[in-house]
Amino acid sequence: MEHNVRKPWIETPLIESTALSKVAGCRIFLKLELLQPSGSFKSRGIGNLILSSLTDPANTNKEIHFYSSSGGNAGLAAVVAARDIGRPCTVVVPLSTPAMMVAKLRTAGAEEVIQHGASWFEADTYLREKFINNQDDDDDRRNIYIPPFDHPEIWKGASTMVPEIATQLPPRDDPEGSSLFPADAIVCSVGGGGLFNGIVEGLGEYLQLQSSREEELEEKRKPVHVLAVETQGTASLALSLQKGSLQSLPAITSLATSLGALQVAPQTLKHAQSPPAGVVVTSVAGSDAEAARGVVRLADEMRLLVELACGISVDVAGQRLKEVAKDLTPDSRVVVIVCGGSNITAEKVAEYRQRLKDGWE
Repeated sequence: MEHNVRKPWIETPLIESTALSKVAGCRIFLKLELLQPSGSFKSRGIGNLILSSLTDPANTNKEIHFYSSSGGNAGLAAVVAARDIGRPCTVVVPLSTPAMMVAKLRTAGAEEVIQHGASWFEADTYLREKFINNQDDDDDRRNIYIPPFDHPEIWKGASTMVPEIATQLPPRDDPEGSSLFPADAIVCSVGGGGLFNGIVEGLGEYLQLQSSREEELEEKRKPVHVLAVETQGTASLALSLQKGSLQSLPAITSLATSLGALQVAPQTLKHAQSPPAGVVVTSVAGSDAEAARGVVRLADEMRLLVELACGISVDVAGQRLKEVAKDLTPDSRVVVIVCGGSNITAEKVAEYRQRLKDGWE
């Protein structure tokens, strides 16, 4: 019966944006991950990690209880995914978590929402020490830790959008010399790297499969650009790339708190430094104001609400694409992962719009 459990994420639409395409000077497509059951792309990765626990031999005949330490989108995805497969999920969040997000976690079906500590690190430490570490293997109950981004099963879940994109994009009129993937670039936001790792690994697998079917040498094909986008104040990947080693930010100083990982996962830096054959990674950082501009643009032109963490990718795709991917032409296809997020309201969009009118930069 466990093998027939419905996966807790959906195939999301891919739509072309005429408005963004005009600004960017190429064809912009939006992968609408904000339509996932939890409101963000996290449904894929967190959902896949939760599903994988059902087939783990260590959990056979165990009463499974999931624990997440994220009060944001990862926590919400864990609650929704666990609920969909009929398992309880407890979330531990720092005391600073907005009341709106605590209410959303409870409404979504969290078994319990525990508020502890001044930061995510303190909440996460408390969760692991109290519920995860030192479990008795003979106990009938098993508590399973769900990290926000740093797990191979999370990356594997996020990678599922790559073959979807390949199927949804229209065929190329002139495929000769173009990338083996039907898009020339993918733009995605980076916090800890769960989404980025999934995209890069998914592209690597897709390109390897396609190249094995092609008679032409891979060198004749154009690489796929992956733009790894952060906000200034959350740019832990950009800092690590600049220093050449894994680095931690002293603090998060951006309003895009969903991107607020002080340090990216080690695998994120590895993928950015040495991506698979046929993939080129470029790190991009923008301001909170630019992120807000992306949020407002998406709300006004597409009637879609997303967080600042998503808005920064939308703005980069519209305003700065030619700066960081100079070989794009009017026929080039660029896919923006509209990763979504639940920490957004119409009132916040109105606030961002007013601040931008007042000269926010």
